[in-house]
Amino acid sequence: MGRKVNFAKKAAAGLATATAGMLLAATPSYAAPISDDVTAAYVVVDVESGETALKHHEHDKFRSASLVKLLIAIDYLEALNGGEIPAEDRALLEPMLRSSNDDAASALWVRGGQKAIVDRMVAKIGLVDTAAPVDEGMWGYTALSASDVAKIYQYILHDAAPEVREFMLTNLHAHTKCADDKFDQSFGIPSAVDEPGAVKQGWSGFGAAPEPGKECKDSSDPQLSLKVLGSPEVRQAREIAPGEETTPQAADDIDLKRPAMHTSGTVGDDEKIIVLLTLEPEKTPWDTAAARTTALTEVLDRASS
Repeated sequence: MGRKVNFAKKAAAGLATATAGMLLAATPSYAAPISDDVTAAYVVVDVESGETALKHHEHDKFRSASLVKLLIAIDYLEALNGGEIPAEDRALLEPMLRSSNDDAASALWVRGGQKAIVDRMVAKIGLVDTAAPVDEGMWGYTALSASDVAKIYQYILHDAAPEVREFMLTNLHAHTKCADDKFDQSFGIPSAVDEPGAVKQGWSGFGAAPEPGKECKDSSDPQLSLKVLGSPEVRQAREIAPGEETTPQAADDIDLKRPAMHTSGTVGDDEKIIVLLTLEPEKTPWDTAAARTTALTEVLDRASS
């Protein structure tokens, strides 16, 4: 019990220091330095106690972008029931988790039954704000909240079978600076905290690739096997489940048009979970969104340390 009290008190004290001169509300719910034209939701959770230290619009729904890949991977691994992962599937799972490969996600999404993946994970993990996309081929339009993403990490850390936990954490800890689509995915947690842990990033609405000359060029992730990338399954999945539409249609409960940038994961030795979901004004440059996301993540980390 004492640890819970100390964690909350440290977060309260940290807010005043980390955000001096900025608009704040009561802890654990407060308004961090968010620009008026940016929509943000976040939650910071202590892994051991499960206590929420900081939260803001934590149940608001956002389109998941690549954060749904966490659910795709968990669903696949649990279906194995402890069995060995075939080499060709490992070649999909690892780059999907480490470098956010979209082709791999599409292949596993189609194979898993598309929105049935989300339905199974909602029931199993107890997610309350997560829902499958209206067009089930657009896996990036899965609706979720900061609170539910934190629950997913808690599930991995506490409730998943040991082999599932080990595979997920090993690959999320091995997150690369460059995504496979050449965007720099080191915004948020990887750049904002001293010891980033298991990280999964998400973004949407910034185009299919970075602007010429701004491609990320520093990645240690091995290239996907051309055999796997060119397999009939992957080629078919690109057509069935492209992940997102180039010109998205409006949805009843989530914004599909404004650029989205999300950072999620653990800090240190998987001691703390930070989830930050954001929507930027239309036509916001990648670098601007990344800088804002990183700055806000740094505030959340310092305020809860």
